[in-house]
Amino acid sequence: MARRHAEISGAGFAGLTAAAALAQRGWSVRVHERAGSLRTAGAGIFIFENGLKVLRAIGAYDEAVAGGHQAPARETRDAQGRLLARLNTSQDGRVYTVVRQQLLEAVAQAARRAGAEIVMNSEVVSATPRGELTLAGGERATADLVIAADGVNSRIRDALGLLKSRVAMGDGAIRVLMPRHGDAVDSADEIVEHWSGKRRLLYVPCGKPWLYLALTTLLDDSAGHALPLDARAWGASFPHLRPLLERIGTLGRWDPFETIHLRTWSSGRVAVVGDAAHAQAPNLGQGGGCAMMNALGLAVAVDQDPDLGSALRRWEARERPLTEHTQRVSRFYGAVGRWPERLRSFTFNLAGRSHWLLEQRMRTAHHSPTGT
Repeated sequence: MARRHAEISGAGFAGLTAAAALAQRGWSVRVHERAGSLRTAGAGIFIFENGLKVLRAIGAYDEAVAGGHQAPARETRDAQGRLLARLNTSQDGRVYTVVRQQLLEAVAQAARRAGAEIVMNSEVVSATPRGELTLAGGERATADLVIAADGVNSRIRDALGLLKSRVAMGDGAIRVLMPRHGDAVDSADEIVEHWSGKRRLLYVPCGKPWLYLALTTLLDDSAGHALPLDARAWGASFPHLRPLLERIGTLGRWDPFETIHLRTWSSGRVAVVGDAAHAQAPNLGQGGGCAMMNALGLAVAVDQDPDLGSALRRWEARERPLTEHTQRVSRFYGAVGRWPERLRSFTFNLAGRSHWLLEQRMRTAHHSPTGT
């Protein structure tokens, strides 16, 4: 059987995971990245057990988690710092927090070691169901499989008419990666989600050198998402965190949240993965996890079945239900943040003691992905 070839648009977590997994299975692979270097939006990232299993399967585990942080617990606290819920991480499996760029580069190295080619300054402008690809410079290529991993604004997805819904969630976050000083202000090793009114501050250590903060608020909160950060406005919401907020200075970027659903994840020889197919608010920390799981699952499906159409249908049927469960739970979690503070605090306290609610939230994290 002739060696099959894949062309991939986008060198993010989904595209690079697919590249590594396909190349390891004997495919020739070329990845197109429109930027001049590998880069990822955001700052820190959670890697739960499902993501760790994918990383081990593609040979990126050691580099991805090197120096990463394993928090002893995840806590939810109110505006005064009072504990609402605490979950020891040993109760529901490991979770590493690392700098996003480290994870991206680890997956890229795994792809390169497997033989995949990653081309920078190469933008895919269109693809057809027949596997024909056109680049911004006019170059054309054909492939047995084209993968659109080109993000929420995917040109390939939209040109193929695959988008079913794209819903703005009404909120977003200022994401900050800042050095840890190791003093009383940033020495806590727990992951802590602080709530005050409609504002939320997520405190995430990313190893000894780095601290990741995500400051979430509604789109109509102009002071809350102003850049540079309005430390006075956020300090009024979280007085006990004011010294930490004052360190942020000009750091940070604002990103609104949205949820994407497709009519189908494929069209002919084109498959769509990652945020292009199933973007979600990062309330569960599973955007990257779902992207990597589905990319690995795609590689397994097309490798096992020479009939590409059959393989893509089987892939979607197997992976989509869990992804959409993750989107639903993430959306519900974000909706709770808009509830009155007393009701929200009660709900979080209840959720911290409910085995069923915890299982819904952690189902994706506990999943053993296809190919692992």
